[in-house]
Amino acid sequence: MRLPVPPFSYDDAVKKVRMAEDAWNTRDPVKVALAYTPNTRWRNRSEFLNGRDAVKAFLTRKWATESGYRLIKEIWAYADNRIAVRFCYEYHDANGQWYRAHGNENWEFDEAGYMAVRHASINDVPIADADRLFHWPQGPRPVEHAGLTELGC
Repeated sequence: MRLPVPPFSYDDAVKKVRMAEDAWNTRDPVKVALAYTPNTRWRNRSEFLNGRDAVKAFLTRKWATESGYRLIKEIWAYADNRIAVRFCYEYHDANGQWYRAHGNENWEFDEAGYMAVRHASINDVPIADADRLFHWPQGPRPVEHAGLTELGC
């Protein structure tokens, strides 16, 4: 079981969102994949994935090219076993060009609290180093760091 489990209250949904954000900020594909059902189904941009092994492989590729990755997620809506999230993350490529990726995710959970379905739509915008907003040491965002709404994202 992966608490909290559906049906979600608002506080449960907010906790799930922060748990996901913290896990993704570790950039550990094995740890992140454990939050999903063994047969999870994903759409990430134009890529379709099935299963934890596919998720691990995808995340390994992703974080090999997205250096300096820092992510903030924020709840958008929730109901029963579903949560909608908006997010932004910043990263740079091998040439040092920084990007801010803006996106939305729709999540569906099984009865044990594992994510069974994830749909993600994401757009990357090149930014100057001086325009970066996510400044914390690599890893989970500190509690005192502003969220998306406070940052105007």
